[in-house]
Amino acid sequence: MHRHQLPGRWREQLVLEDGRELILRPIEAEDGAALQRGFSLLDPEEVRMRFLHPMKELSPAMAMRLANPDPKKEFALVAAEALPPGEALVGAVARVAIDQTDEAGEFALIVSRFVGRQGLGRLLMKQLIRWCRLKRLARIYGDVLDENTAMLGLARSLGFRRSHPHQDPGITRVTLELRAQPSTH
Repeated sequence: MHRHQLPGRWREQLVLEDGRELILRPIEAEDGAALQRGFSLLDPEEVRMRFLHPMKELSPAMAMRLANPDPKKEFALVAAEALPPGEALVGAVARVAIDQTDEAGEFALIVSRFVGRQGLGRLLMKQLIRWCRLKRLARIYGDVLDENTAMLGLARSLGFRRSHPHQDPGITRVTLELRAQPSTH
């Protein structure tokens, strides 16, 4: 993947391995309708892997909520066509929300099969980690279905550790500590 900085924070032009161009940028309110359109292109398995359960549609209210993160506690990026927000088809969404402890960020990530397997998930996760570090959070974590081997492999390659804090079988929590651990020597 080739990356070129664009004016503005968190903005890049991406040229994928297959030659397609996307813009990586913060989500905007106008993206709500595009999120709904993009949701309809996802297959049921992609939806289940991201939301941890089946969903038939992304409601207008949920799309609006996702497209309007609280700037103090949430951060969301999209990889979208090089069209204005609201017109551009969104191929990937990455988001993180500071949890109630104010010490950690919970992430969520979805990369459509149409742009998958080209390094986009890794780039998006690295950007979420960067944002969490800028916010001086202690850790970033997310819940992943055990069968989502692609996400579990990505998390492992980035240094995340696995745990099972839930009663729900089949869900693994992946956590990356962001603060240096004291040496035990």
